[in-house]
Amino acid sequence: MTQKIDKLLALDRTIHDPSRLLILTALYSVPRMEYKRIHKEWNFTQGNLASHLLKLEKARYVAIEKTYKGKRPQTWCSITRKAREAIHAYAELLREICEKPNP
Repeated sequence: MTQKIDKLLALDRTIHDPSRLLILTALYSVPRMEYKRIHKEWNFTQGNLASHLLKLEKARYVAIEKTYKGKRPQTWCSITRKAREAIHAYAELLREICEKPNP
């Protein structure tokens, strides 16, 4: 039991947050996604989404690119290699936690 608790405590808290996990999952299968799409599809407030993206960017899990379409600014988000590796490690740790112990 102690090993499972230790593994739970070892989970990457940056990824473990439900909102950040949702963002990373959405970005995982696409080259990049526009900020507005993330905001609208998953009903984040602008402040909440900005806060989560800032945490993910500080952890170097997402890259933010600001461009223009005509005169309108666009913000693009993409997942980094570091995030992909962290998600794989996170998933593996969850599998280990959920495994039944061998008798």
